[in-house]
Amino acid sequence: MDSETPRARRVLLAKPRGYCAGVDRAVEAVEKALDQYGAPVYVRKQIVHNTHVVKTLEARGAVFVEDTEQVPEGAIVVFSAHGVAPSVHEEAAARGLKTIDATCPLVTKVHNEAKRFAAKDYDILLIGHEGHEEVEGTAGEAPQHIQLVDGLDSVETIEVRDPEKVVWLSQTTLSVDETEETVSRLRGRFPNLIDPPSDDICYATSNRQTAVKEIAAESELVIVVGSANSSNSKRLVEVAKDYGADASYLVDDASFVQEEWLDGVTTVGVTSGASVPEELVDGVLARLADLGFADVHEVESVKESMRFALPHELRRDLRSA
Repeated sequence: MDSETPRARRVLLAKPRGYCAGVDRAVEAVEKALDQYGAPVYVRKQIVHNTHVVKTLEARGAVFVEDTEQVPEGAIVVFSAHGVAPSVHEEAAARGLKTIDATCPLVTKVHNEAKRFAAKDYDILLIGHEGHEEVEGTAGEAPQHIQLVDGLDSVETIEVRDPEKVVWLSQTTLSVDETEETVSRLRGRFPNLIDPPSDDICYATSNRQTAVKEIAAESELVIVVGSANSSNSKRLVEVAKDYGADASYLVDDASFVQEEWLDGVTTVGVTSGASVPEELVDGVLARLADLGFADVHEVESVKESMRFALPHELRRDLRSA
């Protein structure tokens, strides 16, 4: 008889996980706008990158559009948490739209950094993913000064006017480790590269990566709840595999969890991206319990308490009401 006792099946639940302050603010802004003004309320792009959040808000009367030209003149439009370029504000004003800017304040900080360094005539190297809405918004602040650095391979193709006047900024939802590696590679080319005044990768992205590193070290499998277009959720999958998990999967909800993933597994790590409501995590935990993983241990790595006020345009109208 084997003297070793089989390890009990368990779930390590990462904390912090799920909604960050910027996402919470953006989703609440759409909900309050619907309460205040009635449906429809138009939203440019997905308010946050989560399929279920978008569907829930659509059911309440939110209408998601790709651009402001799809919004009827004079209507209400909410700008997503990822931010927009100045040209989008100009287009909205030209169409007489009532705008509610739900851009995350931490994204706004990066926009302000871009404007400040552009005004001083720096070349700005923006680390991020091509086509991501946040990158498009930030780049739109100073298109003549900003070059995108998308991955390590792109570092070698960067050309600047003056190597003494170069600064890097970043998308807020990147992998902390990969960004550090990219900056190191950039500094190899531009030794006097200037750092942003404060870290551009947002506290929530960084904290969720720290938390998943801790549970991945003890988990054969890590399940990340989040949508496929969520940059920060996809980074959590990568970080989990880099820090010890044999496998890691991104799931929109419990219906995506496959029983065969659990073959030979005794410890499952669970976390969620910054745009994921907790009810979706609860659904995954219920699914795992049905499959024999009912023992859940929450592992808290960092305490979070940050909150952001609602957009000022909305607060003003709510006060008037």
